Amino acid sequence: METQNSSFRRLPFCIFLGIFMLLGFLTTASQAETHYHEFVIQAKPVKRLCRTHDTITVNGQFPGPTLEVRDGDTLVIKAINNARYNITLHWHGVRQLRNPWADGPEYVTQCPILPGRSYTYRFTIQNQEGTLWWHAHSKWLRATVYGALIIYPKLGSTYPFPMPKREIPILLGEWWDRNPMDVLKQATFTGAAPNVSDAYTINGQPGDLYRCSSKETVRFPVDSGETILLRIINSALNQELFFAVADHRLTVVSVDAAYTKPFTTSVIMIAPGQTTNVLITADQTPGRYYMAAHAYNTAQNAAFDNTTTTAILEYKYAPCNAKKGKSSPPPILPQLPAYNDTNTATAFTAQLRSPSQVKVPTQIDENLFFTVGLGLINCTNPNSPRCQGPNGTRFTASINNVSFALPRRNSLMQAYYQGQPGIFTTDFPPVPPLQFDYTGNVSRGLWQPVPGTKLYKLKYGSKVQLVFQDTSIVTTEDHPMHLHGYHFAVVGMGFGNFNAATDTAKFNLIDPPLRNTIGTPPGGWVAIRFVADNPGIWLLHCHLDSHLNWGLAMSFLVENGVGQLQSIQPPPLDLPQC
Repeated sequence: METQNSSFRRLPFCIFLGIFMLLGFLTTASQAETHYHEFVIQAKPVKRLCRTHDTITVNGQFPGPTLEVRDGDTLVIKAINNARYNITLHWHGVRQLRNPWADGPEYVTQCPILPGRSYTYRFTIQNQEGTLWWHAHSKWLRATVYGALIIYPKLGSTYPFPMPKREIPILLGEWWDRNPMDVLKQATFTGAAPNVSDAYTINGQPGDLYRCSSKETVRFPVDSGETILLRIINSALNQELFFAVADHRLTVVSVDAAYTKPFTTSVIMIAPGQTTNVLITADQTPGRYYMAAHAYNTAQNAAFDNTTTTAILEYKYAPCNAKKGKSSPPPILPQLPAYNDTNTATAFTAQLRSPSQVKVPTQIDENLFFTVGLGLINCTNPNSPRCQGPNGTRFTASINNVSFALPRRNSLMQAYYQGQPGIFTTDFPPVPPLQFDYTGNVSRGLWQPVPGTKLYKLKYGSKVQLVFQDTSIVTTEDHPMHLHGYHFAVVGMGFGNFNAATDTAKFNLIDPPLRNTIGTPPGGWVAIRFVADNPGIWLLHCHLDSHLNWGLAMSFLVENGVGQLQSIQPPPLDLPQC
């Protein structure tokens, strides 16, 4: 035995190190779990605002189930479509490395799941932690089919901020007092803007300020002095929102599953698709305080839902000051910014920074400039019932004057993988076909875009800079742009027309925030950078679903690199066919 020990001690140090690292890897791998879920998509009676509707839900829940995993875990989710509509599910913000088949947007990475059919999404969380979410990616089913996706750090790791006592998902949504799919159908027929929602919701409930809603208002009991992590998700279909808690400060610690330098604010602005984690401490006089959200609306002369949703932060053991026979005083309501307060929204976004230096691409291979905005289709018969947009037109939208048209014979990804021609082209313009004063008075000749299914091809590993430029066609507006399959560094933003000669010098290439969804300042621009290291076809679109329906989208085709680890995985056997 002594001889064996002596020999072991004489082994080189590098072998000790290798054994130690291997054991560490095996330990980490053994901690990763596989989570199996069954999502049954079905209609269920849901009562809101005094009326009951047959609402599309998942497992009979609205909002749908919360998924809780750790970084490194795998999710296997069988989606069973028992509804009367085609459907797909998207795991918003999950990078889906080499696995576009699990991404979900219909006719982009998969054909939809037909009624009575099923499809199993399989994917692994890789180097991500924080708050994401999942939602339907078929027409307007996202109005009610959505839920939280919470990614905890790996076992043995902690948050880079003080551990909260509790965590609460806050899902902000919109509610229509009719079938949302019928709202979309009417707008598609008339060419006009769709009817706005009748209420906003917090965790599916409108709150005290709406009819027939007070009994179901969501309440969150808290102990004095405790700190809570609020995982806030904007699940609304078409509206950016301001959110605040009366008399309480919010410390922002993460956005879109990426940590930030903490900063404290009284209000946040959050766009559809975005998530924001905040710490809140119950440090006020014990009582009841409203959480509230209402619209941040940037489109000029456009109708919007000008209501306010509430939930209640309720201190436990709050003293009862009400006299016998009298009700308790109502909760305190926060002062939210005016619906058009772009200064507050911009100031909030400008404070976001990564907690440490970020590897931002500096040598750019692809320098892209995308104009984003609305448009109008001229009608030969302006008095037609199908031309009820402004002055007898139909609304449309585009990027670089191309209004994105989804295919129907096959999905883009399936057609690409199978080598099927005639589904798409790869000639999406890297810059606008015509230069003009993007935020000034735009000639009417530029208001009508060209429909097309055009992709932009990127070589694997190419370093990309993309500037989104809002336009004043119809109206300037904040367009929350979401890139599937990636997160990106937001290196700069400003108002007016982007000027490469002067604005590039102001870029933050040290600690920019990392996001998967970013808004264009109304009448302004925002610049992002990323490395095209995830092969596949990835949708880029405005997360206002009315705009997506009008064509404010495009797709990147990221080519395979070298070898298996830089190439798309083969499709699963149960991938739906068109």
